[in-house]
Amino acid sequence: MRDSFVESLIDIAKKDFNIVLLTADLGFGVFEKFEEKYKDQYFNVGVAEQNMTGVAVGMALEGKKVFTYSIANFPTLRCLEQIRNDACYHNANITIISSGGGFSYGPLGMSHHATEDLSILRSLPNTTITTPCTELDVKMLTKELSKISNVCYLRLDKSYCKETQSNFTFGKAYRFRDGKDFTLAACGGVLEEAILAADLLKKDSINVRVSGFHSIKPLDKKEIFDSSENTGGLITIEENNILGGFGSAVSEVCMIEGKIPRKFQMMGLNDEFSSIVGSQKYLRKHYKLDAASIVKKVKSLLN
Repeated sequence: MRDSFVESLIDIAKKDFNIVLLTADLGFGVFEKFEEKYKDQYFNVGVAEQNMTGVAVGMALEGKKVFTYSIANFPTLRCLEQIRNDACYHNANITIISSGGGFSYGPLGMSHHATEDLSILRSLPNTTITTPCTELDVKMLTKELSKISNVCYLRLDKSYCKETQSNFTFGKAYRFRDGKDFTLAACGGVLEEAILAADLLKKDSINVRVSGFHSIKPLDKKEIFDSSENTGGLITIEENNILGGFGSAVSEVCMIEGKIPRKFQMMGLNDEFSSIVGSQKYLRKHYKLDAASIVKKVKSLLN
């Protein structure tokens, strides 16, 4: 996902001199091409993410479209006050790039796991929150977010769904599998587990819909309501705390609009820290976000 983002940003910067990339001493081996081509549009501010956000807002208020980049929690939760007071309050034209959302940096422990960012940033006014599931999502979202003038968040995952969609429409979920028995709605790279679960369920004659959501703010309400009305139930899947995240966003719109699924369940971190250390795959299994756990959840709800 990270490489796809850089490639897309290079193409955009070629046509728009107002594009600026700020990094907090990261991106070595990744940003060299961007720096070589656009040295006046690239700044390494050092290990100072809060200052990076302040610099980005200042540039944005002078007419630049600024992308800030760092690992997991550092450009988000470490900078929360600056994002809230400086960027969001002034509706600044910046896009925050988190490289390694969810359990991507699993071996580095809880301090590097981004598992509350969706919940916290979604609550801030003047924000667009995106969670690409595929490489195509990353490429297209980078282009789309460069056109949006408010504060945007692009949560890059180390994993991604290897399948790709035939088309992309910003803010619209893509249906990777169709079925009537249940719906699996996933955001981010964990979509790959949902698709694998659907294929396993099909062997037991259980046909589920799988929808990948590359955006949770805005949220594709139409796909959610269709799933609620035309399938046997709805499960949301995210590498994030279930409180305030993707699942919460889905449940909110269903309650507000009166489109209540027959059965509903949120799969994510159950209001806890990811205190276990291991690979992303290992942590998904431990916290019951892997394909086998999804299969088990669907079967239990159907029964």
